[in-house]
Amino acid sequence: MNSNQTNQLVLDNLNTSVLLIDAELCISYLNPAAESLLAVSAHRLLNSYAPQLFVEAEPRHQVFVNALENESAFTERKVKVLLPDLREITVDYSVTPLAQAGQPLLLLLEMLPVDRTLRIDREEALLSANDTSRNLVRGLAHEIKNPLGGIRGASQLLALELDRSELVEYTDVIIAETDRLRELVDRLLGSPLPTKFAQLNIHEVTEHVATLVQAETHGSLTINKDYDPSIPEITGDREKLIQAVLNVVRNAMQALDGAGKIGHGGEITLRTRILNHFTIGKKRHPMVCRLEIIDNGPGIPADISQRIFYPMISGRAEGSGLGLPIAQSAIHQHQGLIECESELGRTRFSIYLPVKPIKDRLV
Repeated sequence: MNSNQTNQLVLDNLNTSVLLIDAELCISYLNPAAESLLAVSAHRLLNSYAPQLFVEAEPRHQVFVNALENESAFTERKVKVLLPDLREITVDYSVTPLAQAGQPLLLLLEMLPVDRTLRIDREEALLSANDTSRNLVRGLAHEIKNPLGGIRGASQLLALELDRSELVEYTDVIIAETDRLRELVDRLLGSPLPTKFAQLNIHEVTEHVATLVQAETHGSLTINKDYDPSIPEITGDREKLIQAVLNVVRNAMQALDGAGKIGHGGEITLRTRILNHFTIGKKRHPMVCRLEIIDNGPGIPADISQRIFYPMISGRAEGSGLGLPIAQSAIHQHQGLIECESELGRTRFSIYLPVKPIKDRLV
């Protein structure tokens, strides 16, 4: 193997995204890592204008020109790159001039994605918070259920000894309120049924949820569907996935309803995509299904946006604050995760589900 072949082999197997830019600021080479990062094939990017990779192209043009003219290296951090599907990612990048004898200068452009590091840190925090809150709630719920049973039993015995109907009414209130609290505790504990994993189509889940929500809104809510039909069957518990997705979609529906937008421009979009070599927490999965639930409602209040997956946190006065924590717990049982991004007029929940979870880690 000669030196050129060795160099090519090294470049092709780097995890760092590398591009070569010619004197006309056009891309003359990119390695497979760059193709993966930019979500586009080399064939489509070759000979294209390099500054257009960035959200703000003009400042990048000047940076590249200065690097060529002054033969000086340059590094810039946390810059937005625009992907072909119009998503934006954040990268740190370096530009290094490469001199060739008798040839025009080339620029070596190295990109390091920052989003992935930030996202992994955020996911680990979410998973840790989910575990902590779930253990806390389970312990607290069990402690509450024991005295509630005693209160209910004592109230029933007391009712048998009372001969005045108005007093019996009081014991009925105690029993009814005790039952309400027991139901709340049961919801905090989650479904007592064991998880039943099987092969399923994620679009069967989304279609079922869409049908339920359309029935609840009497067909007045617009639900857009943007599905990737190439997504293979995933391993999951159908009922728990339906409950999790329904909780998130219903949360979006209630936000639209509270803003008076159902039937007046309010809409929810269900979008599915496949992600290859995707990390959830610290585990890298070969293939992950991403289900996005997007609404054009008022957004999540800033003061609770970082706490929405904790129990009893709700942006609505009448909300229980249990729907999203229960959904997160169900997805966590599938080794997945739910993330949320929200601003005025657009809220997006992203559900990540490994297509083939690690068997010995299934909950």
